[in-house]
Amino acid sequence: MTENDSFAVLAVFLIPLGVSLLLMLIPSRERSLIIALTAVASLAMFAVSVYVFLSYDFGGEQFQGVKAWNYMSDVGLLGDEGIQLKVGVDGIAAAMVLLTGIVILPGTWVSWKIQDRLKDFFILLYILTAGVFGTFVMLDMFVWFLFYELALLPMYLLIGVWGSTRKEYGAMKLMMMLLAGSILIFTAIFAIYTEAGLGTFDLVDLYEVGFDEDFQKLYFPLIAIGCGILAAMFPFHSWSPDGHAAAPTAVSMLHAGVLMKLGAFGIIRLGFQMMPEGGEFWAPALVVLGITAALYGAISALRQDDLKLMTGFSSVSHMGYVILGLGTMNVIGWTGAVLQMFAHGIMTALFFLLIGAVYDQAHNRDIPNFSGMAKQMPIWTIFFVIASLASLGLPGLSGFIAEVHIFIGAFRSYPIVGGLAVLTAAITATYLLRMFAQAFFGEFNERWSGLKEITYAERAGATVLVAAILLLGLWPSPWVDRISTTIAATIPGVTL
Repeated sequence: MTENDSFAVLAVFLIPLGVSLLLMLIPSRERSLIIALTAVASLAMFAVSVYVFLSYDFGGEQFQGVKAWNYMSDVGLLGDEGIQLKVGVDGIAAAMVLLTGIVILPGTWVSWKIQDRLKDFFILLYILTAGVFGTFVMLDMFVWFLFYELALLPMYLLIGVWGSTRKEYGAMKLMMMLLAGSILIFTAIFAIYTEAGLGTFDLVDLYEVGFDEDFQKLYFPLIAIGCGILAAMFPFHSWSPDGHAAAPTAVSMLHAGVLMKLGAFGIIRLGFQMMPEGGEFWAPALVVLGITAALYGAISALRQDDLKLMTGFSSVSHMGYVILGLGTMNVIGWTGAVLQMFAHGIMTALFFLLIGAVYDQAHNRDIPNFSGMAKQMPIWTIFFVIASLASLGLPGLSGFIAEVHIFIGAFRSYPIVGGLAVLTAAITATYLLRMFAQAFFGEFNERWSGLKEITYAERAGATVLVAAILLLGLWPSPWVDRISTTIAATIPGVTL
């Protein structure tokens, strides 16, 4: 990356933020203009995110595209470099930026059919998206936290206003638990700032500070739990399935596809990279929590009849793999964890796009009520089968390459846990095949004879996500090269 590429890094969050402001100036009755503006914005975010990912030189510096604007220097509130607008990406952040750009593209397209207050919906959705992008690219710890919160707060209104089923309950539960985690993160941030004594929140400078080992052991859990709540870490996961079930389609896609990854990313960025000795000390606990979440989520998904709840508990299980991979403390396990963040983000976004497409027509998500859907909606079925095969780890699809890395990493560090991880994969196959048998095949339920095939916008969005699933599954090296080199260079406790 060149210095000029910092403007591309800056653009990833300025585009959705700027579009949100523009939408505020457009009358709500101008529906065609709103759709046109969001179409251009989604394509721009996708294009810039692809550029940032491809421009990252995995043989170069750790952080690239770095640029800082010090807007507090004249005030002197916290020193000359107390708070800065500083952007930059490493290999992990570049992959997460690409993930966000891919998910928001179909997320925008499938939202155009919303009839109630479309402008307000997109304002909140794009503010959320700006928060997500900003969290991935910020290199100032204080501003990082501001964008982290910016990504969370719109969720309450998006679910509470445009959601379904128990939307008020789901929105309130989600917000209360995530804000509780934010209190822990905020406490740790100011403890780090005070302990470092540099008068700056600059992450690059703070990474060079050798924090006392006891300090790291004390404050690493605050980061791990505070961010882990958003990553559906067991036993703080219960908000996630309820939030998934209540959210509108695009919000479910971003919620499960990207927002949950902010939690795991925070554990990496503020936890392991900042306090490596603390991370190494608490890694066995992460392994236990990760494999517990993986097993619990898979077994719970096996018992669900609601398609969204099944996918919600499946997300808990797959994010358990991420926590497990981080706890292995070896490069292959860590690489698998980040690959799983990307792979799960793509396939779960596809799941929720397809579930939303059928729910909008049937107003029903109960698996036993569907039968023979392959006859009525064959294109929808094909996309759903691809998402399911990626979820259960079929070779050639994105889930396989991520899970193989995690399994190998787990077997290297904790062989018994590695065996349990493979068992989890078998349970995953069980509940997905059960769903196939009940919903797609067998005698057609005439109750759904009026259902139509998914729209062209939904087909286009699903095609984008399927292409990403196939690309990562068949050609993983662009991701592996960027991720593994960053891990080896930045996490001292990680072994080969």
